[in-house]
Amino acid sequence: MEEITLTAQPRTVIGKQVAQLRRSGYVPAVVYGHNVEPQPLQVEERALRQVLQHTGGNQLITLRVGDGGSPRMVLLREVQREAIKRRLLHVDLYEVSMTERIRTEIPVTFTGEAPATKRGDAMLYHGVESVEVECLPGDLVTHFEVDLSGLTDIDQEIRVSDLQLGDKFELLSDPDAVLVRVIPVQEQAIEEVTPTTETEVEVIKRERPEEEEG
Repeated sequence: MEEITLTAQPRTVIGKQVAQLRRSGYVPAVVYGHNVEPQPLQVEERALRQVLQHTGGNQLITLRVGDGGSPRMVLLREVQREAIKRRLLHVDLYEVSMTERIRTEIPVTFTGEAPATKRGDAMLYHGVESVEVECLPGDLVTHFEVDLSGLTDIDQEIRVSDLQLGDKFELLSDPDAVLVRVIPVQEQAIEEVTPTTETEVEVIKRERPEEEEG
């Protein structure tokens, strides 16, 4: 995977002063981990947005704190956003040891096309969207791929146990959980709805107060 780097500075601003920090273009953050004392940080909002565009919760980030800080390997644990404008409010970073196994959720993506759906009498039902595994941080992947080209008949399915994970991953999810299944197309009656007269509604927007960090 592509190496992603994030630079941060130690943060002394807390409480109500965090609102001013955000207005100056920084996002409050914290880094913590197993046997790691939590450390408050601040990150440039523009730099953080760029990182978020290229990473997810299961992709390693190289974190550098301060000008001469040693690189620390972290994962995104939580990103808080303002409800309406989606402005970044806070980010949690989890520091990992490259020699200790971690548990994480990895999404499942589908490739190819199921031949069973080409006849018009079948469709795909999608079950779980991710699986929980245990692995070393250096073995993390962005997703697991599932090939649909082997689904040729109704009632065929692919379960979690069918994933080819290899020796690097220990599966923690239910192996019998369904990832995708071919099911018959159900004809649904379309009810005619009498159109109603639209009523103009005035939406009153109120400014949300700045969230405080405790």
